[in-house]
Amino acid sequence: MIQKITMEDIDKIVDAIASYGMKVLFAIIILVAGLWVARKLRGLFKSALEKKEIDATLVGFFSSLLYGALVIFVVIAAIDKLGVQTTSFVAVLGAAGLAVGLALQGSLSNFASGVLLIIFKPFVAGNFVKIGGELGTVVQVGILQTELKSPDNIKIIMPNSQVMSGAITNFSAHDTRRADMVIGVSYSDDLSKVMDVLQDMISKDERVLEEPAPFIGVSELADSSINFVVRPWVKSSDNWQFKCDFQKAVKERFDAEGISIPFPQRDLHVFQENAS
Repeated sequence: MIQKITMEDIDKIVDAIASYGMKVLFAIIILVAGLWVARKLRGLFKSALEKKEIDATLVGFFSSLLYGALVIFVVIAAIDKLGVQTTSFVAVLGAAGLAVGLALQGSLSNFASGVLLIIFKPFVAGNFVKIGGELGTVVQVGILQTELKSPDNIKIIMPNSQVMSGAITNFSAHDTRRADMVIGVSYSDDLSKVMDVLQDMISKDERVLEEPAPFIGVSELADSSINFVVRPWVKSSDNWQFKCDFQKAVKERFDAEGISIPFPQRDLHVFQENAS
């Protein structure tokens, strides 16, 4: 039996279509307008970060993060306009976010450490550092890990959380460094002559800086030698080569001047006991 469609039924259908159609129209407007606003806000946020000279890696990441959050908000608002209950949907997203956060807590720790490294810049690419017990030249600082190249050309990948959890020694942070050396001479040598020879060698080396002034002095009366500390200031890039060259020159100059560099020695006294 075919039921007749009355005018009243048609009016209800038209009203339903009109009502739902308006909801769809408003949802589309919210979606289109919201995405446009999200893009504009992302652009403004990115420009603000760039003006503050924030690292490009962080600028791109935080801009994308803001845009993603805004898009989710706009989509939820559009769905809600259609009459769909979004409370449970938001709860599911929150629970999923918590589960992902717990599963990736190690990565999140590395990420947070990477953000701090990029913002505060305790070192940058090209610096020679000691971090996490490793020595090397910084190749790059990423969001999750830092790459080093060791002096013998080995690639070292270190999680950023490990970098931030210990002391950071940056040998390239300053343009100048003090080259600390200990030179030992015999107890029989003339200390004034030794001082004059060391001072003469320091003054003739063009790599030694005038300021701060170099320091030379007796530091220790050791078991087998009298030790002098020699502390000139040089450019950081010259430090290692200068110390190698200077200590070689000290040996050659001391040999020419008749100054001895003693080695550890021990005197043994043997006593003969007479049998009773």
